[in-house]
This record gives sequence, structure tokens and C-alpha cells, in this order.
Amino acid sequence: MKKFFLFIYMIAIVGMTMAHDAHYDRLILRDWYLPKEHKNIKGSFYLYKDNKVFIEDMNAKILSIPFSSLCDVDRSYVIDKYQKIVKINSPINESDSSLNGRFIFAIILLLCLSFLLFSKANHSQKKFLFPVLVAGIISTLYAFTQKMMKTTTDPNFINSAFAPFKPDVNTRWDNNYFYVESKGIPQHLMMAGITGWQQQFPIPQCYIGNNAWSIPLNPIKANNPVPVNQQHFLRGAIAIASNGIAIFNPYTNTGVDALLDGQLDNFGGHCGRADDYHYHTAPVFLDDKTADVLPIAFALDGYAVYASLEPDGSPMLPLDANHGHDGSDGIYHYHGTKTAPYMIGNMVGKVTEDSTLQIIPQASAKPVRPSGTPLKGAVINSCIPNSLGNGYTLKYALNGATDSVEYSWTPAGTYTFNYYVSGVKTTSNYKGTAICTVPSTSSINQTLNNEKFVRIYPNPSSSILNIQLELNGINDELKQINLYSLKGEKVYSSNKYERQIDVKSLPSGIYLVNICFDTFHITKKIIID
Repeated sequence: MKKFFLFIYMIAIVGMTMAHDAHYDRLILRDWYLPKEHKNIKGSFYLYKDNKVFIEDMNAKILSIPFSSLCDVDRSYVIDKYQKIVKINSPINESDSSLNGRFIFAIILLLCLSFLLFSKANHSQKKFLFPVLVAGIISTLYAFTQKMMKTTTDPNFINSAFAPFKPDVNTRWDNNYFYVESKGIPQHLMMAGITGWQQQFPIPQCYIGNNAWSIPLNPIKANNPVPVNQQHFLRGAIAIASNGIAIFNPYTNTGVDALLDGQLDNFGGHCGRADDYHYHTAPVFLDDKTADVLPIAFALDGYAVYASLEPDGSPMLPLDANHGHDGSDGIYHYHGTKTAPYMIGNMVGKVTEDSTLQIIPQASAKPVRPSGTPLKGAVINSCIPNSLGNGYTLKYALNGATDSVEYSWTPAGTYTFNYYVSGVKTTSNYKGTAICTVPSTSSINQTLNNEKFVRIYPNPSSSILNIQLELNGINDELKQINLYSLKGEKVYSSNKYERQIDVKSLPSGIYLVNICFDTFHITKKIIID
């Protein structure tokens, strides 16, 4: 009989090896400060979702505050809370071979124990052992299947890395990819410090819609990581920085280290043949623009790139040959450094190369003029935006003289370049496509005055949740109804007005109802018991 209970115990152990804790941090009342509004809010943190922080105030109302509106201390607090929640609810990222090995070991263990027990058991005991054995095998199969099906990347976490740079970037995602939209122009100054100038100038690109940057949401470790060197990925990007700027191979298409060759500015960037600005080294300076625990970039294989600290804020651990390592959560990530290979030694995740050896899917830049040629001996002093925000003045030194190029564009895409060499002006005009606008994701605004338009009852509810609109005609403006758990999981969604929501199948707890209209959003807390 002891062996019988031992067998059941071993089955439980197998199940627990594939499980993880599920608990929540206590809600803590604290003071929140909004610097731009010179305003303090006292409340408890509930949720970080879509670049919004949900806070319950002293009157038990849910406020939705843009992440960017918080002070630095509060931002760090939110990110810390968010990462703890993600860590609790994230699966361990393991390679297929590791999972298969553990699966085979568990099955062999079960078979050996069952053989041992069957050989010692009498006929009546075998009747009980057989269903237990079947249940154990089914439980093991289910645990491994669930583990292998889970994604390794939470899109909301990726979104938090890009949040400090909005609205210059816009983000969205589907089941397979996280998309980053931008015009390819950073907030910092460009081009100054370049000594190996190719006579290219930064102009806005249209990394929008179907031409957005694509980050895989389910990265898979490659059996043989592809090296980032003079043979692979010499065209196109290998990563996208959190400010929406592409990051290319450290080597140019001629096979030289762009930094050592003097082709990069003070931020590690320059322009390509399409006048597209991009980096060739890790943008470690972005760490000063965002929380230390957030990535500075994401590789196009799906793995994050951090600066000098680990995701938990501790000092960077030793790097492997790929220029990264597994984190404490078991998920791989890279690190950016100021020395070669700067960011990625080998692509740890599986990627697809096209015939030109660039990663696909890949956004593309569109030139508006013929590519330039190297101007030997020229040193770029500055590239300053004009007062209208539709062009730049680039100044460079050559043979003891300072010359310049003034260029601008119209909304329709007409480009004018004025070249000043030794006091002589020449002009060239080019016709490109219309200037794009970065989309603005609908935000969940703080709409306490609009709460009177919607009544949600009963609250608490155990079966049916009623949604009543108190203003005539407002149902025509309703765009979406979403129901979120406090872990940020969307448990219900409808693109039209629904008077009732069946919540009988949902676990008991606190939920957030978000109702989107044409011109405003409403968020209310409900309790399901």
C-alpha cells in the first residue's frame, strides 16, 4: 500500500514540475505625482495595459493615467510591479530538445514505477493501479502540451519598452508579430561626428501599415544560430530600437565595421542609400531615456536587448558567444555594449533570410534621389532641424572650409536640396511619396465626467452583467467593449453594443470593463463572485 501512495505522489511531482505559483501582490495605497499637471493622486496600482496605468483612487473609482504622465519614481514603481506580475505568470522558455528530454524522462519514470508496482501488486490492487497510471500519463501529456503552446513574450511587455517614445512611434500586434510604426527620425540630433560621409541625408520614411517593423511574438531558439558578420544580414535591419529606429549589422554592405571606419555619428547612426537613418551599434544611450529595467531594443528574432543591467536591475552577467544569456526567468536576451560585437554576435532565434541575406519580414525604405558617393575628408559638424520641422541644415568641414546643405520637403513629398559650396549655391528638386503620419493608438483617457453615460449592474455579479447606456444615440458611437482581468488578460471582447455579458464561466475576482466610444473611453471596476 505504501508503494501505491508513493506512485500517486510521484504523479503529483511530475505535474508540479510543469507548474508555477499564481499569486498577486497586495494592493498598496500610495501617492502618485503627475509633473505636467502638478497634481497628486492617492490610490492603489491595479493594472498596466496599453501604456496606461490603472489606479483606484480613495473613492474606489478606477483612473486611467498615461504612463508618460507619471514622474520617474512612479514609472519605475509601475514597471517593477508589472515585471513581477509577468514573471509570476510567464512560462519558462526552454528549447524543444530540453522539453522533449524532460517529457521522455517523465514517461520512462512513470513506466518504470508502474512496472515495479504491478509486479508486486495482487489482482485486486492492479484494478486500482491501472486508472491511476492512465491519469498520470494524461496529466503529464497535458502539462507538457500546455507548456509548449504558451508564448514566451507578452506583447504588453514589449509595448512598455516603446512607450516612452510615443507618439513618435506607434505599436500594435496580432497573434504572431508585434509591429512598430515610425518615420525613422529620432528625437536626438543626427549625423554630427561622421568622418566617413557617404553624402546621404536623413529624411522621413514610411514604416507604417504593411511596411511596419515586425518582431516575432513566439521566438524559437535556433539549433545553429546564424552569425551577424560580413556574410549575413548585410542588408536590412537586425533589430529595432525602442525609439523606433532600425539597427543594422555592425558591418556595412562593403564588409567594414561602420564605427571603426568613421561612418557613424555620436549616437552610432548614419543614413543608408535611401537616406534612411539607422544605427549600426547598440543604442545604449536610450537607457537614460527610459526605465533601467526596460529593453533598449528588440532583435528581429524576437528576443529583447538590454543595456548594462539585467531585467531585474542587477549588474549585467557574463555574456555568451551570442552576446547575451538566459535571464532569471529562463528567457533569453541580448545586451548592448560599446565594444564589438556591440549587441548581437549570433542570431539566437530562428530567422529567415531572403536571397540578399536580409531578415524577412523586413520593412523597407524608399529613396527620393540617387544615392550619394563618399566625400573623402569631409567631417560633419551638425545637422539642425529648421524652424518649420520639415527639413534640416547640414554643415560639414572640408579642406579648411565649412560648407552646408539645406534641404526640406512638402507634405506632398517634393524635396528641395540647396547645396552651398565655397559660397556657390546649386539646387536639386526630387519628387517622392507623400509624407506619412504615425498613427495614434486610441488611448483610454481619464473620463470621470462621462461615467454618467454608462451604468453597469449588478456589481458584484455572479451570472449576467448588464450594460445600460443612459444617453440616447450613444450606442451608435460605441466601438468596443472589453473585459480585463487584473493580470491584463482580455477575457471578453465585442465590437458592438451588447446589453448583457454572461460572466458565469469567469473565475471570481476583480475585473475592469473598458468601453470605447468615438470620442472617449470609460473604465469601470466590477466584481464577479
